[in-house]
Amino acid sequence: MELKVSQSPVIPNVLAERYASAAMQKIWSREEKIRLERRFWISVMRAESKYGVRISHEEISQYESALETVDLESIDKRERKLRHDVKARIEEFNSLAGLQLIHLGMTSRDLTENVEMVQVRDSLRLIRAEVVGVLHILAEKMQTHIDLVIVGRSHNVPAQLTTFGKRLATIAEELLFAFERLESLLQRLPLRGVRGPVGTAQDLHDLVGDAANAIEVELAQELGFNRVLDSTGQIYPRSIDFEVISTLVQLAAAPSNFATTVRLMSGAGLMTEGFKEGQVGSSAMPHKMNARSSERINGLSVVLKGYLSMISEISGDQWNEGDVSCSVVRRVALPDAFFALDGVLQTFATVLGEMKLFSEEILHEVTAVLPLVATTSLLTEAVKKGLGREEAHAIIQKHSLTSIEKSRVGMKSTFIDDLGNDTRFPLDVNQIHSLVEAVQQGSEVAKVQTRMVLGRISSTLGSNSLDVHTWSDIR
Repeated sequence: MELKVSQSPVIPNVLAERYASAAMQKIWSREEKIRLERRFWISVMRAESKYGVRISHEEISQYESALETVDLESIDKRERKLRHDVKARIEEFNSLAGLQLIHLGMTSRDLTENVEMVQVRDSLRLIRAEVVGVLHILAEKMQTHIDLVIVGRSHNVPAQLTTFGKRLATIAEELLFAFERLESLLQRLPLRGVRGPVGTAQDLHDLVGDAANAIEVELAQELGFNRVLDSTGQIYPRSIDFEVISTLVQLAAAPSNFATTVRLMSGAGLMTEGFKEGQVGSSAMPHKMNARSSERINGLSVVLKGYLSMISEISGDQWNEGDVSCSVVRRVALPDAFFALDGVLQTFATVLGEMKLFSEEILHEVTAVLPLVATTSLLTEAVKKGLGREEAHAIIQKHSLTSIEKSRVGMKSTFIDDLGNDTRFPLDVNQIHSLVEAVQQGSEVAKVQTRMVLGRISSTLGSNSLDVHTWSDIR
């Protein structure tokens, strides 16, 4: 029997297809990259024709007419024969145009390095738009919950009272800090330029003479870059890639921190990240309402850190003017890191938009941990009355631990009475009651801090709005 050899199955990119937006997928798709490369070749041809190379407007138009004709099967067939991906794409585009005028004065990296930087820049712009959207939503939720008193935790143990608005403000401020880095990176991100095999631009100079520098300036302006590297080898320094991916990791930190908070609060019955009609939390346990989206955020953040580790390995590992050992790492790490962060931000926006706080459960928890969360205020007041700090600490600790032991065996807490009746302690029962009530009501500092962060969001974003990005394909 004749053996039939079938085509290999197409294995999907899980990060792209399951988590990333359509806009981010398009930037890194094979078809779009080929179009970007062809636009780059056309831009170079247009500049070269301006500075003496014999390329007519009609010939450029022939290439422009073929720009959108992308036949991946034909390109792959050429590559299998040539065993060189860029040469295959050169021959394909030349064949479509019926000419041989692209890639003059260039080497492969003149094409790929510049096009990849365009992809990185466009991806960063998309991420910026998403962060702007998330910050707007955060600001709205901070205002909504600015007065909601909750139990603040240290080491996940009740510590003092805070507000949910302040908890959101802490997340927002961390994201604002990362956003400032993103803004700076977008301003500083350089184009590599047309530099040839070792970075001297010898081939371009041979072609157009001193006009080589002018061509690079025009290319940068056309592509929207503020700067071009002055001295690079065949490849630009991979430490630039490291800064890009590390910026993405930093941008994911605030959403990941909040996702962890949501998971903890949901497990304690204080909130939900949202559970739509028809949604299932477990195939075995019908009652479960998992914080699945928050778990996704945490998981994607781990994936993102993995790509940072990969990129760090090729940063500082360049051989002389360049080698291609970094190619496979960058082909995986660059697009997938953007897919991962795109998924983080899309999911973060969903959680913020759909989350619900259970105010009665939150109040019950606040009541349950009072007056123990007031112990630091009691300590301060005792010191103000003249008692030594360490002595006051020891007295309060003794009675608070006794109270905790009683509650654990179902007994009623007598903490206030025990402490107020201790002759060593300078506050009586009524004074302690008054102080505990003040602590329960007092969240003004938290509100002030929340308003400060709201002001920073307003001043940072200015007129930026959700119009810069469509959130309709949030998953």
